[in-house]
Amino acid sequence: MDADHRTAGTSKGRHETPDERADRNWNELLQELRVTQTGVQLLTGFLLTLPFQPRFADLDDVQVGMYLTLVLLAALTTVLVIAPVSLHRLLFGRRLKRTTVRTGHTIALAGLASLALVVVGTVLLIFDVVGARSTAIGVAGAVLVVIILGWLVAPLVFGRRAARAEDADA
Repeated sequence: MDADHRTAGTSKGRHETPDERADRNWNELLQELRVTQTGVQLLTGFLLTLPFQPRFADLDDVQVGMYLTLVLLAALTTVLVIAPVSLHRLLFGRRLKRTTVRTGHTIALAGLASLALVVVGTVLLIFDVVGARSTAIGVAGAVLVVIILGWLVAPLVFGRRAARAEDADA
């Protein structure tokens, strides 16, 4: 395709049409979902095996409530990280790629938020069963802080720094 039919992203960025950009963004989203899905599947599988362990009968009511909440959250997380694929299948061929990418992005973010809750809750449950509840709360809180810093704060900070550096170079 010649340059007259292309839309420039930024002065230093890619020169691609909106459809090419949507295709690239969709492929990047799928790669991210592949990584996320593996972790979700492993964590969900782990949770689903717990009731079949001998010590499961020893859980108190609070721990059973935590466990059941985690199973529901893991199921929700599974649905959310797979939903963009379903979205794509149902909208495929309807010339709605940009809508598919935007919606898939939003669903993937919801899946990451749900995954964060499952990870923190699983740590809470395991530490509560193995140790003291106060220790479990402290450790789970620390894991939540690490997730917030690693999955939210760091990307935002690095993104702002990179944007400032690119502006300075322009």
